[in-house]
Amino acid sequence: MSSESANRNDHRHRADDGTRGTTRVAVTGYGALTPLGLGAEPTWSALRAGRSGIRHIGVDVADNAPVRIAGTIDPAYVEAVPVRERRRLDRAEQYTLLAGREAWAMAGRPEVDPDRLATSVGTAYGGIGSIGIQEHVRVTEGPRRVSPHLVTMLLPNGPAAWLSIELGARAGAHAPTTACAAGAQGLATGLDLIRAGRADVVVAGGADAGVTPLSLTGFAQMRALSTNPDPAAASRPFDQDRDGFVLAEGAVVLVLEREDHARARGATVYGYLDGASVTSDGRDIVNADPANQARTITAALRDADAGPADVGLVHAHATSTPAGDRNESDALTGAGITAPVTATKSMTGHMLGASGAAGALAALLALRDHVIPPTVNTEKVDPEIPHDVVTEARRTDADLALVNSFGFGGHNVALVVRSR
Repeated sequence: MSSESANRNDHRHRADDGTRGTTRVAVTGYGALTPLGLGAEPTWSALRAGRSGIRHIGVDVADNAPVRIAGTIDPAYVEAVPVRERRRLDRAEQYTLLAGREAWAMAGRPEVDPDRLATSVGTAYGGIGSIGIQEHVRVTEGPRRVSPHLVTMLLPNGPAAWLSIELGARAGAHAPTTACAAGAQGLATGLDLIRAGRADVVVAGGADAGVTPLSLTGFAQMRALSTNPDPAAASRPFDQDRDGFVLAEGAVVLVLEREDHARARGATVYGYLDGASVTSDGRDIVNADPANQARTITAALRDADAGPADVGLVHAHATSTPAGDRNESDALTGAGITAPVTATKSMTGHMLGASGAAGALAALLALRDHVIPPTVNTEKVDPEIPHDVVTEARRTDADLALVNSFGFGGHNVALVVRSR
């Protein structure tokens, strides 16, 4: 046992004196809506099998955008949302409610003081889809045809707010808007709220519905998107021939709960969120700083009373961009991480604000089932990336995983999840 592990075990058995880190935060439920399926378990089954959710998208979605592949949500999935809600809610808000309802039901719909229940849902682009649709309505049909719900549909805090209304949560509806790190920061915020004694339960995660003609065009103009015409083969994290990411959408929500609160009500604990670190580069709006990413990873491990040797697997941010994947590899090296690395964006595409929470869910289920999902399409790892990239599903006995999430603006979040 490493000295870090020994310290961690001592830390677990200390009396809770109200200081940071003495309260463990359990995961008692989870839900997901992704390009791979409706529900967390269908999504996980697809990830284990190496099945892609990337597809060609029609002209109704892509319009005249230069890239016409994406990881979209099957419209049939949102039929579970009543028509009245669909008229009032942006797609990101609808996705959040579906994932949140699944997670809440799985957690047993815990009885908790509303003043001790919070939501924390991050998003990168909020109601960008509704903005595009309603602007088209305004131009083609006139201002009187614009939805009276537009203002609340486009709010970046909408996913967190609607989920708080759904659950009657009054300990805050927190809404990180830290680009592609937002979902991971949603979880980190939930961890902090429980550790600080401000909540007993936090329903947390991320959501985005950013597959629109405008966003596809914007990302294509900055040459961030893959131009591979084969949808299933386009996202190639760490591969020497990677050429950009694939835009996607979805929502992932976890129920985070103070461990003693969960145990007292007889809840099933599926794992733990034991550490997090949130930093900013303070350097450039798009070009990341690998040294600061390494600092973020190290800080998250320290927060979990762990060290590099304790990491059994890494769920990488790994969007499949040439610079981004290399930067993350350098960060892992700088933090002393040698564990196997997987990147499920190869199958889901980049769900923007939902991706960090999706990574945490994938890592949690990988620890549960003792299997690391594959990084598909990675046929030859970039020779500048000296890590053990998992390209076929692999057995693991790991009990600790590192989850990385980075976003434009220099946002860095690292999470540490444990199975026990």
